[in-house]
Amino acid sequence: MGLLGALAISWQLLQPGVEYASPDKLHIVRVDPARATLTVALASELGAPRTAAEWCRASNLSVAINLGMFQLDGRSNVGYLRHGSHANNPRWNAYNAVLALNPGARWIDRDLTKDTLAGYGIVVQNLRLIDGHRRNVWAKSDKRWSEAAIAIDSKHRLLFIFSRAPYSMREFNDLLLKLPLDVAGAMHVEGGPEASLSIHAGGIDLDLAGSYETGFWPDDSNRKQWPIPNVLGVVRVR
Repeated sequence: MGLLGALAISWQLLQPGVEYASPDKLHIVRVDPARATLTVALASELGAPRTAAEWCRASNLSVAINLGMFQLDGRSNVGYLRHGSHANNPRWNAYNAVLALNPGARWIDRDLTKDTLAGYGIVVQNLRLIDGHRRNVWAKSDKRWSEAAIAIDSKHRLLFIFSRAPYSMREFNDLLLKLPLDVAGAMHVEGGPEASLSIHAGGIDLDLAGSYETGFWPDDSNRKQWPIPNVLGVVRVR
C-alpha cells in the first residue's frame, strides 16, 4: 500500500454535512457550513457553564467542542468573542487566529489583517496552531497536553479535533499536516482536562474529556468532562 492509501481516512456520516473519523487515535468531526448549521452556546448569554454533553442537551446540539480558553471570571473568552450583537469579550489581544462564521466560514491570520469581520454572526479569536499558509507556527517544547482544536480546510469546512493523548503542540500540528485533512489553518481552543468534544448523532454517542497537562494535571486520571463556559456546536437535525 502506498503512502496515500496508508493515510486514507474513512468518514462516517452523522447528519447532513457532518462527518466523523478517528485516525491515529484522534477524534475528528468535519462540518460543511453550507449543509449544517453552526452555532455557539455561551454562559454569558445562557447562564452557568456546562459540560460539552450538557451544552448538547441544553442547546439542541449534535456536536460540541470548546470555543476557546476562558478568563478567571469563568465566562469570558481569552481572545475576542462576539455572537451577533453580544460581546462575550470585546477586546482583541495578540492571538493570531480568528474564525468567522455565519455566513459560511472564514479564517483570518490576524498578523496579516485587522479586519473586524463585522458582517459575520460569530467571530472568535484564539491561539494559532497552523497559519493560513499551512505552516506549523509552534516551536519545539517539552510541554504537552490533551488537546481540543478547531481547523478549517481549503473548502471552508470546519474540523473539530480532539486528542486525549498528550502532545506538544509542535508534534500535534505536524500530525494534522501529515494526515489527509487539507488543513488550511488551525487554532487551539483548550488543553488538559478541560479539553472536550461531545458527539451525539449518526449512532455515535461520545462525551470525550482530556486529562494530561504539563504543570497542571500531569497524569491520565481525569475521566469526566469539566464544565466549560463556551462551545462551538452543530445544531441537531431530528
